[in-house]
Amino acid sequence: MEYKIENATEDDRKELLALYKTQIGREYCPWDDHYPSEETIDFDLKRNSAFVMRSKDGIIGAVSIDKDEQVEAIEYWDKNLAPGGELSRLAVRPDMQNRGLARELLRFGMDELKKRGFKSIHFLVNKYNIKALRSYSALDFNTVGEVYMYEQDYICFEKEL
Repeated sequence: MEYKIENATEDDRKELLALYKTQIGREYCPWDDHYPSEETIDFDLKRNSAFVMRSKDGIIGAVSIDKDEQVEAIEYWDKNLAPGGELSRLAVRPDMQNRGLARELLRFGMDELKKRGFKSIHFLVNKYNIKALRSYSALDFNTVGEVYMYEQDYICFEKEL
């Protein structure tokens, strides 16, 4: 399948929000009717930090470079790898999952973080989401700790870029 990953634009707003909504109710997904929202998309678009994966069928995936002060404040991040960047809002259309697209989006996001001057990437994964945990271990992320945030248990992952 052919696809390209590029910056999301204002024209992508409706389709991007629809992609996010397809994730609601999926096992271990903390998203709901209030998050991610139009305001979340505004936040990402204003910072040039939302990316979409497009095929001839439209948007099939997305990832964002995030800035979350609560996540930044977690004690486990290696100070020698600062500044660290965070990827979030990773989503793949349900009918396109299990094809390695999420890993491609992660790789793209890591390259983008590196271009923007970050020395590392860090993020949180629900500790019971076995599928996601396998993906991150395949990309050689280090497990650095566990936290309880946003009403869920998370494993903290970090990797030098």
